[in-house]
This record gives sequence, C-alpha cells and structure tokens, in this order.
Amino acid sequence: MTQPITFDVCAAVSALIAHYRARSQGDDAVAAELRSVLSLLPEIVPVQTADIHGDPGHSVSRFVDDALAPKLGTVSDVSDALRPIAAILPWRFSYAPRADLPGLENRMAWAEFVGPEAPIHSDKIGIGVTLIGPHTLYPAHFHPAVESYFVLSGTALWTAAGVTRALPPGSFILHPENIVHAMETYEAPLLAAYTWTGDIVTSSAYADKH
Repeated sequence: MTQPITFDVCAAVSALIAHYRARSQGDDAVAAELRSVLSLLPEIVPVQTADIHGDPGHSVSRFVDDALAPKLGTVSDVSDALRPIAAILPWRFSYAPRADLPGLENRMAWAEFVGPEAPIHSDKIGIGVTLIGPHTLYPAHFHPAVESYFVLSGTALWTAAGVTRALPPGSFILHPENIVHAMETYEAPLLAAYTWTGDIVTSSAYADKH
C-alpha cells in the first residue's frame, strides 16, 4: 500500500492572505467579504506548519502543470507557493454523476487548506483552490455559504444570477449565499482560490434538474 505524501500548505495560504489584505482595502462588497475572511482566520495560519496528506493519483492533477506554468497574467507568488504541492493536493469532487456531463469528476476538483476537516482547522471559514480542466463546464449550482474566488490562472466565463463575464487572472468574484452561478473554461485550465463563510458545512447542489 502506498504511503500518503505529507507536505506543508502554509506558504500557499500566507501568499493568499497577502492578496486578501490588499483587496480588502476597498469599499465594495468583495472588500467587505474579504475583511470578514481575514477577521475569521485563525492566528495559526501564517506561523504554524500545517501538514496534509496528499493523493498523487487524482486525474485532475494532469492539468496542474499547465495551470501553474509561468505566463502573462498568472498570479505568480501564489503559483510559486502552490507549484511544489499542487499535483499531490487531496483533490476531491463531491457531486453525483450527471449523464449529460460524463466524466466531469475527472475534469474538475477542489482541495481545502482551511476548514472543518482541513489541516488548518476552522469551523467558521473555508479556504482552498478549485481546478477545472480546459473546455469544461462547471454547471449552475448554489450553496448557503458566501463565497469569494480569486483567479490565479486561466481566463474563464463566470456566470452569476444570469450575467456572464470573461474574467482573467487577478480577478476577484463574490457569490452571495444561494446565488446560482457557473463557470466554463476555454482552452486553458482554470485555477482559482476560494473562501467560504457563513454556512460552510452544507454542500453545493446543482441548480437544474438532470
């Protein structure tokens, strides 16, 4: 039996926190949510090593090299912190299979750094990364958590409440609780950091019948 791989996630989290602090200085809804995120972060985050058991076998890891390759627009400091560990993060996908989107579980996944069951424990906030392969639709879905996204790599179509925008790396997106939203990638994979506040226990659900 293969032994789990252990690695430190704090460098990646600390890099993200620096961006959250900078963006939180604004006066819009994104800034307000990031101020809430920062207020909920455990003090342990920037200073204590947090180990996590990795899984190098998840199929979504095949998109990691492309997502983290140095290129124009990529958020370089977070990418640099993620590059040594991204392929072996504990990627997971929790939705039930869909007949109209076969193999979606092999084309997208997320990994959590901070949260109820994450290496950096918190019952009030979740922080992680979502990776979506090229030419992939993350269908319309919703959740009671308030969610922010910070695009690290890849320009994709982001839809929320019926409005669709193409958003490049460096963009911040806010999804209020229970808003229906979706993402669709072009020829490049999408890597984005997310935060959850509020009800971070209830899982996402698809918004349409299938």
